[in-house]
Amino acid sequence: MLNRRGMLTALVAAALGSGVRAQPEAMAGAAADGQRRLPWRNWSGSQQCLPEARLAPASVAELQEIIAGAGGTIRAVGAGHSFTPLVPTDGTIVSLSRLSGLVSYDRKTLQATLWAGSRLGDIGAPLERAGQALVNMPDIDKQTLAGSLSTATHGTGAGIGCMSTFIEGLQLVDARGELVDCDRQRNPELFQAARVSLGALGIITRVRLQNVAPYRLRRETIWRDFDEILAIADSEADRHRNFEFYYVPFSGMGFTDSHDITDDPVSSTERLDGNEGARDLQLARDWLERTPRLRQLVLGSYMKTLDDEVTVENSWKNYASERNVRFNEMEYHLPREHGLAALREVREALETHHPEVFFPIEVRFVKADDIWLSPFYQRDCCSIAVHRFFEEDYKPYFRTIEPIFRKYHGRPHWGKLNTLQQQDFRQLYPRWDDFAAVRREMDPRGRFLNPYLAGLFDESGGNS
Repeated sequence: MLNRRGMLTALVAAALGSGVRAQPEAMAGAAADGQRRLPWRNWSGSQQCLPEARLAPASVAELQEIIAGAGGTIRAVGAGHSFTPLVPTDGTIVSLSRLSGLVSYDRKTLQATLWAGSRLGDIGAPLERAGQALVNMPDIDKQTLAGSLSTATHGTGAGIGCMSTFIEGLQLVDARGELVDCDRQRNPELFQAARVSLGALGIITRVRLQNVAPYRLRRETIWRDFDEILAIADSEADRHRNFEFYYVPFSGMGFTDSHDITDDPVSSTERLDGNEGARDLQLARDWLERTPRLRQLVLGSYMKTLDDEVTVENSWKNYASERNVRFNEMEYHLPREHGLAALREVREALETHHPEVFFPIEVRFVKADDIWLSPFYQRDCCSIAVHRFFEEDYKPYFRTIEPIFRKYHGRPHWGKLNTLQQQDFRQLYPRWDDFAAVRREMDPRGRFLNPYLAGLFDESGGNS
């Protein structure tokens, strides 16, 4: 019997009437330039810099000394999964990788305090041992806790907010190197600003989260026609605890992904590897880019052979997937009532103008909140994400799609690529000036502002 990749290859070969040659692997990155400074770049390679210092303090006291003594811009860095220029500076980059793990927990309130440098994928097991679990998680768990919260990272769930809505309190080191604690009672304005801060107020050291009791999820993946997905998307989003869907360009098909709490025992059907799937789509693009109708026929035929999948697992093991095929991403959060109309336009623009694209479009649902710089501020959202393989130029594709997102009053994910400037954000965020005022009070000299953030907040601080 043919395996799935072999089946796709056979379909393409039959369609073309000729054999198919293997594609060469990507070349390795460039060699070091010999300078003593250690370069930094993000996961996709789209952002990079050569900072004066890269430091990883082993204690909060050491972090305080670094901030108090540093002469230029200071930027915290997490896992580098943001695509926007939040980190690059020629000053000091600080990693909190040595400040990770569970600090304390309360079995009665189901709250836990964690070090800000903890990776999301490392939080699940210790929380479970403490009788707790995160309310929700994103679909990639490599990010650090502070990095996720500072950019309003989210999972999916029409009745669930972004991760920052789980924060009950946090501690940060300010521009003077002093520790500051905040919650709804202590420094409430700082708390509102700090829950989504872009790292512009100070460096977060630890966070107190509201969690829930451990739970198990039944995850079901079903392949469907695009029109069927659009017909059921709103009702499915309301029916399931977590619901999202993907559309595969030039196929007419996609799949829905739902999670619901269950008492069923842990189990799993055979699952399609997402990384192999992305490579399959890349191969189909390479072979059939010039014949979009044939491409849709081949991909649609291939996807109709794929089985539905069901996985039952503890929550923290079921949310995230390995993403080993790198990409650059643009994601906008649109008012929920406009999401599906926008998606139709995105699909049409993609398939009319960009046959080079093969990454699926991802669509998720997120509940409104009251956080000043949250993209979900005061509105339920439908989030639409488009991707481009990291070795290929994303700019033409994203230039085509971004006006559609803006037409429907979308707000971009803080960690995903966009072209918005200060005045755009001020119009989109009713509390923008309130955040800026807290920011100036916390960091009057702009020590936490690199050039990108200095431009957003109309201040002269930051290094080039």
